[in-house]
Amino acid sequence: MDWLSLHEWQAVVLSIKISFWATLISLPLGIWVAHLLARREFWGKQALNGIVHLPLILPPVVTGYILLFSFGRRGFFGEFLYDMFGIRLAFEWTGAALAGAIMAFPLMVRAIRLAIEAVDPKLEQAAETLGASKFKIFTHVTLPMIMPGIIVGSVLAFAKAMGEFGATITFVSNIPGKTQTLPSAIYAFLQVPGSENSALKLVIISIVIAMAALFLSEILGRYAARKVRGE
Repeated sequence: MDWLSLHEWQAVVLSIKISFWATLISLPLGIWVAHLLARREFWGKQALNGIVHLPLILPPVVTGYILLFSFGRRGFFGEFLYDMFGIRLAFEWTGAALAGAIMAFPLMVRAIRLAIEAVDPKLEQAAETLGASKFKIFTHVTLPMIMPGIIVGSVLAFAKAMGEFGATITFVSNIPGKTQTLPSAIYAFLQVPGSENSALKLVIISIVIAMAALFLSEILGRYAARKVRGE
């Protein structure tokens, strides 16, 4: 792409890659946690709800520091993952995906939880009286009806991961071609006199990607809603 330099193109591709994996790895857990908070009563529920939403309240740099402390090469989890599986997260794109997933997780859970709470529990109870297992009730009754919420939550998570800056740069730094995402590339260009045009191009691309994701989610959400209504 002649309009973009290799440096700029790498930031675009890496951001999409990181956002995709951040959304993908957090989606199964997000659905489970949202269902847990929406349908179950248990000791510590409010504590779990607080922990889930903590990344929205904490400064992103604090979240990045916690990740670095926990998943860094000398951190408890980081050392375990490296020694046992050879997985290194700090200063790697995989760490950026983890940071994006954690920062986006509250938005995903919130959207899916609202969708689950909108489902009439009597429908699930009726399926249970007919002998369906809890797993079958979820996969055949609840899941199809909350699909629009899952789509919205996934798009919100993707967009949040795409725009994440503070936690990412603290945990994985700003290494061109390796961990430099669109926000960190824009920030880096703004620090160099005469590089405003490069920053502007990346800003435009960020807007285009965000709008495309929202447009796609609208199409998929309407399709899922029509399927739920049986149209």
